[in-house]
Amino acid sequence: MSEIRPFANAPEIHLNPKFALIGVGVLFLLVGVYSGIYQVPAESVAVVQRFGGYLKTETPGLHIKLPWGIDQVTEVEILRQQKLEFGFGTRGATNPYQFVDPREQEGEKTMVTGDLNTAMVEWVVQYHISDPVAYVFNFREPVPTLRDLSQAVMREVVGDRTVDEVLTIGRQEMETKCAERLRELVAALNMGVRIDQIQLGNINPPDDVKASFSDVNRAKQEKESSINAASGNYNEIIPKARGEAEQKLKGAEGYAAKRINEAEGDAARFKSVLAEYLKAPEVTKKRLYLETMSEVLSQVPGKIILDDKASSFLPLMNIRQATPTTPAPATR
Repeated sequence: MSEIRPFANAPEIHLNPKFALIGVGVLFLLVGVYSGIYQVPAESVAVVQRFGGYLKTETPGLHIKLPWGIDQVTEVEILRQQKLEFGFGTRGATNPYQFVDPREQEGEKTMVTGDLNTAMVEWVVQYHISDPVAYVFNFREPVPTLRDLSQAVMREVVGDRTVDEVLTIGRQEMETKCAERLRELVAALNMGVRIDQIQLGNINPPDDVKASFSDVNRAKQEKESSINAASGNYNEIIPKARGEAEQKLKGAEGYAAKRINEAEGDAARFKSVLAEYLKAPEVTKKRLYLETMSEVLSQVPGKIILDDKASSFLPLMNIRQATPTTPAPATR
């Protein structure tokens, strides 16, 4: 039985080494051209390294670099504000370091206050990349380093305050203090980032004591409401009483001034009359008598008959005198 060989009659193909070398060269050239062209997005810049050392920084657009790993390009987003979330996480974030695994978030937000209480603090750090060269070369992992610095600063600030300050009145001060301290650290380390702001999120006591803390807060609010109501009553009653007292004092001062002026006027008039009396006693006495009688008789109704010798008067009360039948004797 004869052996059957497949493709026994197929023609032999001879590969020309020259053509093979040309093909490899063309392929190598195409790969080099393809790897040497890159594009920088509009909100980024490109830090170009040659053999690992800094070469230049390219602006957005289409650029060319040496291929085959001679030049390496690192894109850095400098125009976009980025953020880091602590104690929680927002899904769909483009920054892989924006938040940690949910299993680590509980430990990340659990902090001890200055009075040895526990508070659950959530916060956000917003920052920009201000120096792309420092951002690329000074730290191997700049964003995780920034996360660690942010946690250290927040724990330091929370540890300097009581739990009441952390949970109620100290939010604004804590945000300002954390931002200042973090800016000092990133500037001293030359990280190439700029801290825009720090915003505190939810701050709560631990779940085990949340109900008791709510009762304490409710009692404090009722206390504040009572104090505000009392202050309102005080501000309403006290100014009114002061106004009435001031009015009475002014009235008393006016009455005193009036009485003093009247007394001074009476004294001055008495002195003037006394001076005239000493000059002419009879004339003054007669004048005083006439003035007094004029003042008294003006208040009496009817006709008056006055006898200056008898020093008496008789009011007639407007009675008409009847016509006498016989002549009456003359009277004076």
